[in-house]
Amino acid sequence: MTKLLEGKTAIIYGGGGGIGSGVARSFAREGTTVFLVGRTPEKLEPVVKDIAAAGGSAKVATLDALDEQAVDEHVRSVASETRGVDVSFNLITRGDVQGTPLVDMTTDDLLRAVVTGLQSNFITARAAARRMIEQKSGVILHLNSASGPAAMPGMGSTGPADAATESFMRYLAAELGPHGVRVCGIWTAGVAETLSDEKIAAVGGEGAPSAQTAEEMIAGMAALRRAPKLADVAEVATFLASDRAAGMTGTMANVTSGLVLS
Repeated sequence: MTKLLEGKTAIIYGGGGGIGSGVARSFAREGTTVFLVGRTPEKLEPVVKDIAAAGGSAKVATLDALDEQAVDEHVRSVASETRGVDVSFNLITRGDVQGTPLVDMTTDDLLRAVVTGLQSNFITARAAARRMIEQKSGVILHLNSASGPAAMPGMGSTGPADAATESFMRYLAAELGPHGVRVCGIWTAGVAETLSDEKIAAVGGEGAPSAQTAEEMIAGMAALRRAPKLADVAEVATFLASDRAAGMTGTMANVTSGLVLS
């Protein structure tokens, strides 16, 4: 049986994170050669070992997705080695701040996620798009929490950051479409296996709920009465990267378990 992404090449920025590693494993299982990118090799290497142990192919590059020259050089290297870049997926952390009313938030806390998210997605998408235009094919993916259009109170800098990147990606889809390049995104929130007390505290500050409480809160509000699972996100990302989604661009796939209904 032919694998869904047989022979394709994907670059995943933030590939050592919870969602990044899950997507990387799914891509590799479906035949993709995965290039994992991040700033911390200690987080990337275990993912490469897992993929190799399962019979897949993965490589590591240590760089900052905000470094334009490093990103451009890496994409050129990947394209030269594999004769193209089929998928680019940016999943780096942005430094979001939640739980603080906007009127009490500092300018730096608001802008950090907005600037980091938009800048890194612009740099990585632009580098990939230049190669994809030449080959007349490719898929650029991104992910956010859906709090941009949903306007949820208490989401702090996350909503503006989501909205900025999502708007950029839609404009990019309009420009790249005539070249055969698709741009899609995923909405998700509170992916169960990626929640931890440390991560939630880093974003929500003092008074942030525990990981277990956060998952229970999400499940209580979601239409499906459960938090999204890592497999849910990874499988949708794999579908969007595949030719089965050839008619989709400039749109978001909703993987929130019905936390956001659209």
